[in-house]
Amino acid sequence: MKTAQLSQDENLSFKISHQLLPQEYQRLDLYFSLPVEMGISPSTLNEEDYFYSNIKTHSAYYADQLHLPLVRSRFISQNKGEQTDYRLNLNLYSYQIRIALDADIKQTLMLKNAEEFYPASVELAEQTLVLLKKLRRYSPPDKKLSSFFENADNYLSWHAEQSFLKLLAKGPKSSDFSTEREFLLSFCRQENAYRVANEYNSQVTLDDPNRITNKMRLLQRLIEYGVVFKKQTRYLNLNLKRLVRGSVTAVIMAFVMFLVLNARSNFAEITVALIALLGVIYGLREIFKDDLTSLIWRKIQKGRPKWQNLFTHSVNNKRILSQVLWLEYIQSKDLPKDVNELFQRRRQQNKQAARLLHFRCDNKVIVKEYLPGYDEIQQQIFFNLTPFVRFLKKGAGKLYSLDGQKISGQSVERRYQINLVLKNKSKQGEQLQRYKITLNRSEIVNIEALSEE
Repeated sequence: MKTAQLSQDENLSFKISHQLLPQEYQRLDLYFSLPVEMGISPSTLNEEDYFYSNIKTHSAYYADQLHLPLVRSRFISQNKGEQTDYRLNLNLYSYQIRIALDADIKQTLMLKNAEEFYPASVELAEQTLVLLKKLRRYSPPDKKLSSFFENADNYLSWHAEQSFLKLLAKGPKSSDFSTEREFLLSFCRQENAYRVANEYNSQVTLDDPNRITNKMRLLQRLIEYGVVFKKQTRYLNLNLKRLVRGSVTAVIMAFVMFLVLNARSNFAEITVALIALLGVIYGLREIFKDDLTSLIWRKIQKGRPKWQNLFTHSVNNKRILSQVLWLEYIQSKDLPKDVNELFQRRRQQNKQAARLLHFRCDNKVIVKEYLPGYDEIQQQIFFNLTPFVRFLKKGAGKLYSLDGQKISGQSVERRYQINLVLKNKSKQGEQLQRYKITLNRSEIVNIEALSEE
């Protein structure tokens, strides 16, 4: 069984990545144990607001061997057929190069030893150069297709240069590998000169870092056409919510009219007392209507799915994947037995009062097969934890220590821990894993996958 992977995305966000086979059904559950001292509750963080603003999903074709693009170069050389066919095949190849390069750059940066880092970097640059040459070998003569090629070529050249500059900036420094370092710098200069020679970007754009960066983001989205699926989000309970609101309003109005008619029958004529009584009745109606509606609605929607994401192919609008989602606060008694047992394995000092938040995602792949060369879809779900740290204390303080006769103080920060259990279930099996997410007000400090204690 291919397991779901949890990893950090940005400073205060993480992502869940997993693969889906054709016609596969998969259920993914996340159980957040949020310490009460973080101040997270239904009154401070509404589930629907958090979902729309801080949970994002992304689905695209996926190749298992990321360092070897599966889309063969002959697809790029096609000059016959529809215009959309060339663009789709070009985008598949370009997207695969970008994903492969990002994955390999990240893996290379994990090498902290210069003796391992520089040979791996040179090998990666040589592989990237081969892939770029293979792309450029089949530039289309048709002017209608050349714009697609130039966009992809421009972006991949820029992205490759930026990736290796980042690699050199963050990698280990060593004077013993000046030859390898010069090779990598030469590769970056070569790609820069290539774009200048082809006049891909104006000088005005090149002189402004914001303009060139935003242009490349646009080109990145263009090469995702046909590879990354379009997403449409539907709120499933809209009509039910309207029915509940209308029913509560009807009941309250009937009760109010009953009180009004009784009050009117007890007064022979309109008086100040009657007007005051009617004002009190209508005031009470406004006070209790929203609270009663909210209470009843929370009871009715508990355990019900709230949203549906429909993913379609951006070229032919064919539906690929259906995704049904839940997000709600739950009680300890609502935890599945295996999840509760996993939470209980925490050490005694780590057990504290907590609020439980449950996220569920049911995926159903509709199509029987994918595009040639692709056997899986990769789905990524991004969670932004910025709303979780809104009420956290800065926690500035000092830790004092005694060294002989000298007392020294060291600044410390306040950190919080979120326990999270990931449960992934499909026909292939079941995955159950607990994570400990350590964070402060500005970033996720560490994400640790815990073994059974």
